Parts: sequence; C-alpha cells; structure tokens
Amino acid sequence: MLKCFTLLLVGLLFLGCSYRYYAEDIKPVSEAEQGANKTVADDGTVSYRQARLEISTRPMTDEELNRQFSAYSNEGPDSRNPYTFGNSTYFRTGDTPQRFTVFRIYVSNYEYPKVYLDPKKVYITTSNGRKYYALRREQLSIYYRRYVGSGTGGNDPGTLGNARYIWQERDGILRRTMFPDEEVFSAQENEGFLVFKPLAPDVDELTVHIPDVVVRFDYKGDPIEDVDVEMHFEREIGRIYPDGRKVATNK
Repeated sequence: MLKCFTLLLVGLLFLGCSYRYYAEDIKPVSEAEQGANKTVADDGTVSYRQARLEISTRPMTDEELNRQFSAYSNEGPDSRNPYTFGNSTYFRTGDTPQRFTVFRIYVSNYEYPKVYLDPKKVYITTSNGRKYYALRREQLSIYYRRYVGSGTGGNDPGTLGNARYIWQERDGILRRTMFPDEEVFSAQENEGFLVFKPLAPDVDELTVHIPDVVVRFDYKGDPIEDVDVEMHFEREIGRIYPDGRKVATNK
C-alpha cells in the first residue's frame, strides 16, 4: 500500500513539474525604441528611410508563409514549401514545428544611382548573446538535398522520382522568392525573404542587423559610402503546462 502511494505521489509531482516551451510570433518593438529614421507599420513592418531610400523588414509567420505557398503546404513533412513544415503537427500537442525564422526584406531606391544590400551579411543578435547569420540559397539547397537520398555528390543528387521532384520544387521556390543578391538601381525596388535558423526557445529580444548597405560608389564602382541599419523585435516566450496554462517567462 505504501509503495502504491509513493508511486502515485511521484507521478503527481512529475505531472505538476512537466511543461513544454512556447514562443509567440515575432513583433517589432515600439517606434520610439527603434531609433532615428524608422517607422513601424500596423502589419509589423519596420522601415528605415534616408531621403527617398527605404529599407523595410517584416517577420513572417509560418501561417503567412503557408498561405502564400498554399499549393505547396498541404503534404505534411513532404510539403514543397521550403520555408515551413507545411501542415505537419507534433504528435499529442498538435503544435506545428518551425523550420526556419523568415523575414521579408524590401528595398526601394529613388534617391541614389544605385544601392547594394548584401543579403549574406545580414545577421540577428539576441539579448542573451546568440547570433544567427542569414542562410544562403546554396546552403538551403544542400539542406534539402539530404532528403533526396543517396547521390553521387556535386550538383547531382543521384536519385530520381518523387524525392528529386520535391527537391527541385523547393529549390525553384527559393530561387524565385529569396532576396536577390544584386544592386538596386535608381527608381527600382527589390524584395524577398531572408532565412535564418529557428530561434532558440529562450530568445525574447532580437535585433536584425543590415550592415554595409552601399549607397555611393566611385567611378570604378567601388563603395565609398555605406550605412548600417538595425531593427529591433521581440516576442513573448514561456511554458505551457499539462493543464493548458501558459506562463510567460520574459518580462
């Protein structure tokens, strides 16, 4: 009898202490906290303006990405949407796993002959010391190539059939929708996605750094003037207990 009571007590203690982490969607901090020359729109876009040059960033949710690529997001883990796990869910909890952290970047240049924002240089820092660099399309292509199966290396994944078709579809979407690595000439606009690894569950404050945006070039085409842009975001993080309670752990 004592043994049964002890086991029951241990079980209740375990149940009371068990939890899983959660993180709400990323949102910008207030306009007053963003710094000079920045505005915050109702849809969560943070815009930096220098005369008629505009650089904007907006965090994308998995739900938005699944809607944008709705035809490619309904096949579970085999969904061809390269930015999410589609309509996959975790067993028991029903939560959707996050594949990447994605920001939409927009550049509008009506001020300079040309500007250049190098997407490879963009990175995220967090209030607890983490750092995330933007992933290149080539890195994402290699990441997805592992799902194809055995191959011969190089650019040949080595496997035909449905797995290769899914890989090619994902790679094609990345080519069309990631922020292009190219100059933005006068009266032109560019936009696309920047992709980062998923943020750790303890990240609640983050800054997107867009360094060395070249706004002037000399007669040889070498950079002579650039600007650094920072945009600040936050999210609620916390714990979900077995009874459904959500307790935020950040201030």
